[in-house]
Formats: sequence, structure tokens, C-alpha cells
Amino acid sequence: MSNPTPRRLTDLLGGMLGPPGPELTCEECFEQLDRYVEVELAGDDADAAVPGMHAHLDGCPACAEDHDSLHALVESEQRFPGRRRST
Repeated sequence: MSNPTPRRLTDLLGGMLGPPGPELTCEECFEQLDRYVEVELAGDDADAAVPGMHAHLDGCPACAEDHDSLHALVESEQRFPGRRRST
């Protein structure tokens, strides 16, 4: 078995230790996701507005999927404000 490269070792340690800054829980992420996406789409600093969100989304595939879906939906509604989804 070969030894991991220094970069791979750094990635492994980072995964075990978590992000260097604040990170939200899934519940906190869910509560703040609307605000985060609105700030992102406004072109403002979403990471400053909701500290820890970016780190959480990087490490949580479920929340990242929710973010991507909400981001696409809100962006679509902003681009096509009169368009309604059919129910």
C-alpha cells in the first residue's frame, strides 16, 4: 500500500477535524438557508451574513442539495417573475 500524498493527508485530516471556522448544524442550516440564498443572489457576502453556512454545505451533501435546489428556484423566480409553477 502506498503512502498518501501530503495533499491527500491534508484532505483526510481536514475531513476528520472539520472546518477551521464556525459551522452550522443541519437544523441551523435549514433555518438560515433562505436568507443565505437571498444574500448570495443579491451579490452580497453570504458567508459574512450567515457564518458557518459555507462550511456546512461543503460537508453535508443533503443540505448542499437543498441549497442548490432553493438557489435554482429563487434565481428562476427572479429571472421570470410572472411565471408560475403548475400544481
